[in-house]
Amino acid sequence: MSSRLRFTSKPDIPFRRSTAGQWSRQQPTFADADPALIDAALNWSQQLPGGNWYAFAASRAVRSGRPFGTTVHGIEIVAWRDRDGALRVGPGACPHLGAPLATGHVENGTLICRWHGLRIHADGTPRWCPFPSYDDGVLAWVRLDAVGGQTPTETPVIGTRPADTTLHGVTRVVGICEPVDIIANRLDPWHGAWLHPYSFTHLTVTRTPPREGIDEENYRFGLTVTFRLTRDLGVPVEAEFTCPDPRTIVMRIIAGEGAGSVVETHATALGRGPDGRPRTAVVEAVIAHSDRPGFRHTRRAVPLLRPLINRASARLWRDDLAYAERRYRLRTCDSV
Repeated sequence: MSSRLRFTSKPDIPFRRSTAGQWSRQQPTFADADPALIDAALNWSQQLPGGNWYAFAASRAVRSGRPFGTTVHGIEIVAWRDRDGALRVGPGACPHLGAPLATGHVENGTLICRWHGLRIHADGTPRWCPFPSYDDGVLAWVRLDAVGGQTPTETPVIGTRPADTTLHGVTRVVGICEPVDIIANRLDPWHGAWLHPYSFTHLTVTRTPPREGIDEENYRFGLTVTFRLTRDLGVPVEAEFTCPDPRTIVMRIIAGEGAGSVVETHATALGRGPDGRPRTAVVEAVIAHSDRPGFRHTRRAVPLLRPLINRASARLWRDDLAYAERRYRLRTCDSV
């Protein structure tokens, strides 16, 4: 079977009639979803350089005048915008008495602690040093060399994106698992039409990495799939999955409607929760693109489209987090 899509309808009509049929009558995929192959792909991905960078939030989640707080690998961080709107990130505890800086205030680009009014400027203080940070217009990143353990890089390793990233949405959800469980979930494309029948149908994996001898040239999964719009209408595409770094999976549409669009799934360890089990944030960016002449007009509808994109991603991750969390429990024999 050819790995290329065969469009039988008019090329200027992106939708196709797509009768999914009965869920239980799909072609079973358990024989193709080889655990050894998935493990080999996962193990190779964990050797990739990441430059010690971690995606922790949507770029637009860090607003002017209001600090944003979270943890990464158990390290409390605070992020804010300076006077020029540039992203600033540093330790989340005030160097005076340890107050949470995320509850503070930002005035003229300066972070002010709410407990005693200590002012922290973008270049820090003698007892408070900022972390390297990066804002790519879609995601906010922090570099933590103390936990990354790799050779640091000036900027994050980001996969190929559309030139125009205006139409994008970012979803952030948290699960009880580790980053490898999120990446392993994405390295199993065979589960798509079974676990997510409301979104995918006619899914066929057309290319996989080898079990042995994986390298940058052959490390990718290819598939054809129809994204369901309604019960009977769908958009058939060809897509590929790749890993640009150990904590990221990128799905890129390479043929069909929206070719060039990407879905970046970033898995960032937050630390351990009150129950002692690990928490991982899934920060997923959907960046839409189309060569259709009218696509540029969608910029006007971004405020309306972004919630729809986020809602669709959140629905998928309700299922996939259950998948990843169960994998973590089975992998660690954690039945708590």
